[in-house]
Amino acid sequence: MTAHAAHRTFDAVIVGGGHNGLVAAAYLARAGRSVLVLERLDHTGGAAVSTKPFAGVDARLSRYSYLVSLLPAKIVRDLGLDFRLRTRTVSSYTPAERDGRPTGLLVGGGERRTREAFARLTGSDREYEAWQRFYAMTGHVARRVFPTFTEPLPTRDELRRRVDDGDAWRAIFEEPIGAVIEERFADDLVRGVVLTDALIGTFADAHDPSLAQNRCFLYHVIGGGTGAWDVPVGGMGALTDALAAAARTAGAVIATGHEAVRIDTDGRSAEVTYRTADAEGTVTARHVLVNAAPSELAALTGDTPPPPAEGAQLKVNMLLKRLPRLRDESVDPREAFAGTFHIAEGYEQLAVAHAQASAGRLPDAPPSEIYCHSLTDPTILGPDLAERGCHTLTLFGLHTPARLFDQDNDAVREELLTSTLAQLDTHLAEPLADCLATDADGRPCIEAKTPLDLERDLGLPGGNIFHRELSWPHAQDGTGRWGVETRHPNVLLCGAGAVRGGGVSGVPGHNAAMAVLEATPDA
Repeated sequence: MTAHAAHRTFDAVIVGGGHNGLVAAAYLARAGRSVLVLERLDHTGGAAVSTKPFAGVDARLSRYSYLVSLLPAKIVRDLGLDFRLRTRTVSSYTPAERDGRPTGLLVGGGERRTREAFARLTGSDREYEAWQRFYAMTGHVARRVFPTFTEPLPTRDELRRRVDDGDAWRAIFEEPIGAVIEERFADDLVRGVVLTDALIGTFADAHDPSLAQNRCFLYHVIGGGTGAWDVPVGGMGALTDALAAAARTAGAVIATGHEAVRIDTDGRSAEVTYRTADAEGTVTARHVLVNAAPSELAALTGDTPPPPAEGAQLKVNMLLKRLPRLRDESVDPREAFAGTFHIAEGYEQLAVAHAQASAGRLPDAPPSEIYCHSLTDPTILGPDLAERGCHTLTLFGLHTPARLFDQDNDAVREELLTSTLAQLDTHLAEPLADCLATDADGRPCIEAKTPLDLERDLGLPGGNIFHRELSWPHAQDGTGRWGVETRHPNVLLCGAGAVRGGGVSGVPGHNAAMAVLEATPDA
């Protein structure tokens, strides 16, 4: 579509071509609706893209979002997506030092091996048995709660009845997750591994009375009804490419390089004004679906903006010549890095890091976690890189809120990257720097993104990967039937800031499309 095609009327205009917008576009177009997607960038995908970030290097990395858990199989089936996931053989490895010797906790490789790893680290079977009971509980919750994500919002009482387990409801929905972890686990390292799922992209203490950490934990343990985090074959861009293809095949028009700048609506019809590199135009629509943050929705409609959002993570992409050797020689690096490799994420370490960041300083020991995509899915590497034994590493750092970067983003980014990799190096038998590949210009293949970088690159408010704090997946005042409604009857929010949004799920896109189809069943 070009500027001269302006003023055409569509059944639905979708603002933003990220994965949720593409899901909505595909559902609506398949239902026979005329659909236009307006995307500001020159490509679709939003944060769920694969790119080659290193000059002259044939490695397609999932640059921002990188693992999949919350994408319902229903969406993949409904839209006929040519998209596959692979399960990681190892869940996690957490290095440690006990009694002056390097050791660690490997979770994965079968029940017997995991039990032995717990016993070797803690000296008994107690923590492993507590682990089994705890994740049996979260598994029960996952099986009951996750199917509701593509249904109209249940009330809180309906969801409680659905869970049908008072202890599980209390542990996740009512008490700070820190109290639950301390009640059930004794070992500091084990406690930390459990807590990390409550802190991904969420700046909170384990005992935060707001329960922001509990909401984050819930979303990280219910995906697919199992809580598994899987690797997208071909990288995250494989999903959004498949979604874009499904939308186009169904008849949706996708216009990249078109930035929506205003939405005017009387509740029945809407006019969307957009801008391109050389012109401005308008289109009209019965419904507008906004695949952007709630703050951007408010700016487009002229409504009162929501409270400011803030991200709290460091994202680092790397390409290695080889995987580094570990000080803990009992573990093969190919296993340790295949799952989630936890760094400085003991329970007390996480508490100290949060306290230091809350006081306005970078943590002395920045917590982070790493995984290697190419161990599970080598297709993202060119044949030459794969033959030479190269591998990708993705690092996600915690407890580094956007406010810490306000004064000098570039300088603080470099300082944080240096100290984060230093924490990793304490568990390696060789410096990570010695393992980094170099690009065509001889530079190390490593890039880091702060919350401010994500705000600049992707429009994430404050760099918050969820667009705002995650919500409980049940109805509250003003949430509407599907959790995507706004005060304008024909303007819906289909991005991560919707109720049950966050992560690579497509759920807000699905739910916004269902709301449109319910509102106009015979259009």
